[in-house]
Amino acid sequence: MATIRKRAEHNLSLREESNEKVTEKCYGLASGAQHLQILICGGTGCKASSSQGITDNLLKAIKKSEITDKVEVITVGCFGFCEKGPIVKIIPDNTFYTQVTPEDAEEIINEHIIGGRRIERLLYVDPKTEHTVSDSKHMDFYRKQMRIALRNCGFIDPENIEEYIGLNGYRALADSLLNGTPEAVIEEIKRSGLRGRGGGGFPTGRKWELASRQQADTKYVVCNADEGDPGAFMDRSIMEGDPHSIVEAMALCGYSIGSSKGLVYIRAEYPLAIQRLKTAIAQAREYGLLGDNIFGTGFCFDIEIRYGAGAFVCGEETALIHSMEGKRGEPTLKPPFPAESGYLGKPTNVNNVETLANIPIILTRGAEWFSTIGTEFSKGTKVFALAGKINNVGLIEVPMGTTLREVIYEIGGGIKDGKKFKSVQTGGPSGGCLTEKHLDVAIDFDSLMEQGSMMGSGGMIVMDEDDCMVAVSKFYLEFTVEESCGKCTPCRIGNQRLLEILEKITKGNGTEDDLRKLKELSNVIKDTSLCGLGQTAPNPILSTLNNFWDEYEAHVKDHKCPSGQCTALLKYVINDKCIGCTACARVCPVSCIEGKVKEKHVIEQDKCIKCGACYDKCKFSAIDRI
Repeated sequence: MATIRKRAEHNLSLREESNEKVTEKCYGLASGAQHLQILICGGTGCKASSSQGITDNLLKAIKKSEITDKVEVITVGCFGFCEKGPIVKIIPDNTFYTQVTPEDAEEIINEHIIGGRRIERLLYVDPKTEHTVSDSKHMDFYRKQMRIALRNCGFIDPENIEEYIGLNGYRALADSLLNGTPEAVIEEIKRSGLRGRGGGGFPTGRKWELASRQQADTKYVVCNADEGDPGAFMDRSIMEGDPHSIVEAMALCGYSIGSSKGLVYIRAEYPLAIQRLKTAIAQAREYGLLGDNIFGTGFCFDIEIRYGAGAFVCGEETALIHSMEGKRGEPTLKPPFPAESGYLGKPTNVNNVETLANIPIILTRGAEWFSTIGTEFSKGTKVFALAGKINNVGLIEVPMGTTLREVIYEIGGGIKDGKKFKSVQTGGPSGGCLTEKHLDVAIDFDSLMEQGSMMGSGGMIVMDEDDCMVAVSKFYLEFTVEESCGKCTPCRIGNQRLLEILEKITKGNGTEDDLRKLKELSNVIKDTSLCGLGQTAPNPILSTLNNFWDEYEAHVKDHKCPSGQCTALLKYVINDKCIGCTACARVCPVSCIEGKVKEKHVIEQDKCIKCGACYDKCKFSAIDRI
């Protein structure tokens, strides 16, 4: 291990030094640089935007210029700044190029790598100052982040085990097996204060302890990599960018609870994560870090991959276990808990990807270090997939206790197109919608729950003034209704009734009694559903009823959608600006616009299908949408 680490450290030193000492100087072969590295985002998002084409063209240009011995091209994991991908980073000057295309590759080699001149048009432009920023450290998006779970993403080659080892990878496993005890590992995790990042927030050390106390001939360690929240990609990015951290953490868990068998339950829609995880497992076996007699200690542990079909309910640990057993993915009542009777009836410990990613660094740097980060009851950091009506969409990691305002306006760069912030939903489709008055709420397990939302696995969707909160509630409920396993009546039938009421309201047929029914039925479903999916499904409704009551009233009493998003409640009216050009009449698909040339036209409301074609076509702002 020491030999491997030393060998890898040489390759990583340039990147580490570059991160520590950000310089304004641009280095190239012409300006005296002896060796340069080009890091390219190899996450799913950037790959979908042709990052592989960038890699291929860079390699061609390097070969053409005969500098293959002086320049390395390295594929790394997600940098996080997905809004500006594909991203290319030049080492040692830490130049951060955004929205790169394959056509830019030759220019990068000729201008930057050989000539030592930055390409200004590829640099990030700060929207506040309108000045270019050449490195990530000086970008608002990264300033308040603290990368622990994401520590190696965007830094190491995820398919090179030696680079992981070079950053103290597998050191925690070696120290625990050679110098520690299972009890000591569990105690360290308990003292760290780490809570499960899958949404439940149960103390991780306590969970391991419960599994360790069970007596059985076989125990299982399960990694929940299903990640079913819409728009969430936290776990996927960790597996794509740092798969060995998951392998090491699972082995540590196995040692702690007395298990020799690990299972990763991952959705089949994650082909890149699966590929890199398979590579990591194969490499760990080759290096003697998985399999029999690890480090000569007699400890045996290996990992298999099991595939899910993307069912949201299988994020619940008992449903996940049933799915792995080839049964319907349905949750069961607890107790017994999986720690007592889980996969194949054996004691099973289930943790999600982000939780496991924290384990090796906690054991390497110590529980005291980790417990100083965050808040009293929510230690460490949390990874979020920041999305929606926000300037800086991407993957972020912040210390617990960071406020929503800091995330939205500093890291996220504020609302797109200068529009007004309206709401942010945390916790995925089962989370609550918070308002402007909640912007200074600290992001931690307990504070979000107190405000009617939840941490969840880490989805964070920002909405602006144009969003209808009634329609938002309906959207999320449609998802949970579709994803319900149907086992319990409150979730199967109750949520369907809620959806019917919301559809009635958004079509302009709602009554004040419907609002009463919405609240009552939501509370019943929360109290009586079998699992977390049903128990949290009404959260978007309850939070929007509490925070946006006026919007519900407008839909019911005035039959209007204040945001203009509910099509059935829209009305298009031609105003006095009309010059009778007939452009609107020509595009109307149902011929409901009448009027002579050069005279004001009229829309027949009974025939209008609210498609908006006339509104989009008019050049004179002569059509009002009310």
